[in-house]
Amino acid sequence: MNEIVRNLLSAGGVLLKAVIIAVVGILLIRLVMQLLQKVLEKSKLEKAAHRLLKSLAKAVLYILLGLMVASSLGIDVTGIVALASVLTLAVSLSLQNMLANVIGGFTLLYTQPFHGGDYVEIAGQSGTVKDVGIAYTRLLTPDNKMISIPNSAVVAAQIVNYSSTGKRRVDIPVSASYDAPVEKVEQALRAACAVSGVLEDPAVFVSVTNYGDSAIEYVVRAWCDTDNYWDVHFAITHNIKAQFDANGIEMTYPHLNVHLDK
Repeated sequence: MNEIVRNLLSAGGVLLKAVIIAVVGILLIRLVMQLLQKVLEKSKLEKAAHRLLKSLAKAVLYILLGLMVASSLGIDVTGIVALASVLTLAVSLSLQNMLANVIGGFTLLYTQPFHGGDYVEIAGQSGTVKDVGIAYTRLLTPDNKMISIPNSAVVAAQIVNYSSTGKRRVDIPVSASYDAPVEKVEQALRAACAVSGVLEDPAVFVSVTNYGDSAIEYVVRAWCDTDNYWDVHFAITHNIKAQFDANGIEMTYPHLNVHLDK
């Protein structure tokens, strides 16, 4: 009877020790994660990278805590590590895409083709970079849709960063009637560019691009800060029609003149 009691007390002591290690470990992990958050906020790393680094750090810390708890319970940790190595190999073969996404995330953090808040185009999708996660890069579209693209696809795709240089060029194609003098049309198009946000340097560019079947084709090119791109684009587009109406310039449409010989 005494032997049973001693065994129960011994088992209870081991269990209590494991519980204490687990509780203290969880509290320490939370403390470490808070310290890591403060370090990341003070670092020069992009905010888009914070989520990825915190996720990986938390996973490693909980794995170490699990091994410590198992060791306190008298479980052979060496055997667990060996078994985990075999399982890791098997899982890695079955989750190649997931691993490729994780590696892709680190590649993006190292090469930094974009930063958090940049407006980019990736694999045919356009939006503002919200964050680079452990498996996905998330973009917020202008119409408030969240797009998650696998990191492996981001690394393999062509990335267009519209925010990296701070300036963008607004290109607007326009057509006008052959009856309107070219100089008059170009003057009206330049006047249409007199909107808030258009930069003086580089200067506004207006020119004929093609002589079509039914109209002369022009292009308007104006530079602006990246953040003002759509405001400037819509303002110029709106002004073009007003300037054409004020100057009696016709915006033609495809048509065919038929001449009948008597």
